[in-house]
Amino acid sequence: MLKPVLLALTFVFWFSPTASAQKSKEGPYPVDPASVKQEGVPVGELIRGTFADSKVFPGTTREYAIYVPQQYKRSRAACLMVVQDGLKFIREKGDWKLPNVFDNLIHSGEMPVTIGLFVEPGVVPAANKKSLARYNRSFEYDAVDDRYVKFLLSEMLPIVEKDYRISNLPDDRAICGSSSGGIAAFNVAWQRPDKFRRVCTTVGTYIGLRGAHEMSVLVRKTEPKPLRVFLQDGSKDLNIYCGDWWVANQGMLSALEFSGYEVNHIWGEGGHNGKHGGAIFPDAMRWLWKDWPQAVTTHIDKSRSRAPEMLVDGQDWELISKDKKFLGSVATDDNGNVFFADRLAGLVFKLDSTGNETVFWKQADENKDQRNPATTKEKAQPTNLVKINGIAVGPEGQLYVCLFSQGKVIELATDGTIASTLATDVKPSGIVAANDGTVYFTDTKSRSVWMKSLNGESKVAGEGFTGVTGITLSSDQSLVLVSDFAGRYVWSSQRTADGSLTHIQPYFHMHAPSASIDVRPRSEGMCVAKSGWLLVATRMGVQVCDQPGRVNFIISPPINSRYPTSIAFGGVDGQTLYAACGGRLFKRRLKLTGAQPWDSPVKPPQPGL
Repeated sequence: MLKPVLLALTFVFWFSPTASAQKSKEGPYPVDPASVKQEGVPVGELIRGTFADSKVFPGTTREYAIYVPQQYKRSRAACLMVVQDGLKFIREKGDWKLPNVFDNLIHSGEMPVTIGLFVEPGVVPAANKKSLARYNRSFEYDAVDDRYVKFLLSEMLPIVEKDYRISNLPDDRAICGSSSGGIAAFNVAWQRPDKFRRVCTTVGTYIGLRGAHEMSVLVRKTEPKPLRVFLQDGSKDLNIYCGDWWVANQGMLSALEFSGYEVNHIWGEGGHNGKHGGAIFPDAMRWLWKDWPQAVTTHIDKSRSRAPEMLVDGQDWELISKDKKFLGSVATDDNGNVFFADRLAGLVFKLDSTGNETVFWKQADENKDQRNPATTKEKAQPTNLVKINGIAVGPEGQLYVCLFSQGKVIELATDGTIASTLATDVKPSGIVAANDGTVYFTDTKSRSVWMKSLNGESKVAGEGFTGVTGITLSSDQSLVLVSDFAGRYVWSSQRTADGSLTHIQPYFHMHAPSASIDVRPRSEGMCVAKSGWLLVATRMGVQVCDQPGRVNFIISPPINSRYPTSIAFGGVDGQTLYAACGGRLFKRRLKLTGAQPWDSPVKPPQPGL
């Protein structure tokens, strides 16, 4: 048992908010009584196991331990805390001694009845005695993607839930880690705040091993999430080829404070180890669980990001249509109607202002000659063929539809009948109709933008794009903006007097997932606000760009849903954003007001450069 080290200042004062930024030397550190076994305190049980059946990380084997407090009763769901690099945290003579901390804080009421899951990183055993095992720690922990999240939720938590009842409420769940285990813990909560909302990291690896160096920027740009975060680091932490831990942790603190998160920290002078983190861990837990069971919430009003000017506090995504095959495009008109196309089913749906959903138009069976329905083509088309891509509302209320598999663009009258064909022998993806009647659409076959001019001629309007997907107009309708599904940029081009495009540039720089196998932003549908903002549907959510082409803000996609592929402003006041996400359609109230291409042009204010 360690003996307490007396200091002139009490440990509680050292941790207080006014003193939390004070530096301490690398030990010996004061021993919090909660880290020491206490007489009369119920002792929890540790159950150890091995897991070797992972589908997310195939071939790996790993040890784990489950801590069950004596106070746990099956009749009431316990809180949960997951710890990465778990076994070092439960060592009797280690730096952390978490079983003691849990025992004492649960007994004192400073922490709820909590089951602990202590998980080791995976190892792929060596193939033979002459070969080396594959150590998965960095692969699992340092990558800021969703694989480790899926592993915990789908493979490790079921092991706990098989024998113990744990709460499903995210406010009842905490996650912790040190070093690479720290960024893993933060990433899990960042990816799934609907599952974890209390985060503790010590000497966190927020640096450039597998993309974590971008996290502080994304924290600044992404809408605030309901997380409570505690950070610890020391000025003698690592400074090597991939980054400076001490600087990176301060950068993360600055980013969290900038965006209005509930965050606390203790800085010291220690190195890359668990000495300081273990010493302050009991107080970190006291702060992390303070006022439980009150909910951890976002604090948009405290954020210095774009959140207060773009988001409506308390408003989140609302599901309004589901069970479709794959929604590829969404558009709105001035009567409050929302049109959205099922890309694979060949259907265009109409959702009116009362919430009534109907099929507005159905694509004819491609396996039959449309001039003679009894005549069947010799070779059937694949069942998963993309039938409809983009749709757009015109200035007279007509609807333009890109029939990708048929290679043409058609115009539908307001009653849903086919009025005309704009183009054939193309592979149209996105489409937009300007207020003056000019229609632009992207042709993925030629990687160009086509137009139907006022004189009825269909022709190429602009070339030289590396790829073309979605398309929209700037709020003043002087620019045609084109997304590239496979590229990093949204392209900007200027309209000339005859409607053709000039000054084509890869202009708007999109954020992309840095640790994913597929690092494309997958930029697709777009819309614009009257204030000049460009909103782009991407894998990371709806990225909001200023006129100079910079992402200022990212609206998170609906949790546990596919990322948005198409977006459009609508509603009575134009402040409802609609988003097609896989087979579901969502809406969300914003403070931004949409600029509709079919409406009169609006000149936005001069941007800050």
